[in-house]
Amino acid sequence: MFLAPYVPSSIPVIEQMLKLAKLKPGEVLFDLGAGDGRAITMAAKVFGARAVGVELREDLAKKALSAIHENNLSNRITIVNDDIFNVNLKSADVVFLYLTTSANEKIRPKLERELKKGTRIVTHDYEIVQWKPIKVENFCENPKIGYPTHTLYLYIIN
Repeated sequence: MFLAPYVPSSIPVIEQMLKLAKLKPGEVLFDLGAGDGRAITMAAKVFGARAVGVELREDLAKKALSAIHENNLSNRITIVNDDIFNVNLKSADVVFLYLTTSANEKIRPKLERELKKGTRIVTHDYEIVQWKPIKVENFCENPKIGYPTHTLYLYIIN
């Protein structure tokens, strides 16, 4: 099911989201709508995590695979070229989302069903309706010029 258009997050935003989630070495990050693999590559390369990128579009999944191979991260990252709803999320420690509010609403029941207690979910610009965020952070990508600004949400499954 197509949930949201491909709009890549910038590297500074991804890094801030992973910091907000307190991603630790060895943890498992799922990026639902992984696009070109930026977030999963950073999660593995910079934060020492293992990562699973789920991407419906075959061209983007191939692009992500290429980035993974270029960075010699194929032992730490898996790309799944499939629908988010067909992927089991039970092993996730952190879930990374840059979907729309309506897409977040559609996957919320899956997250509630499959994620274990303590799993952190970080979202970029779009909240998960009916959930109360643990933290909301306004992040300015370029403080020197005062924009672009982004709203980052952190949720924890309890």
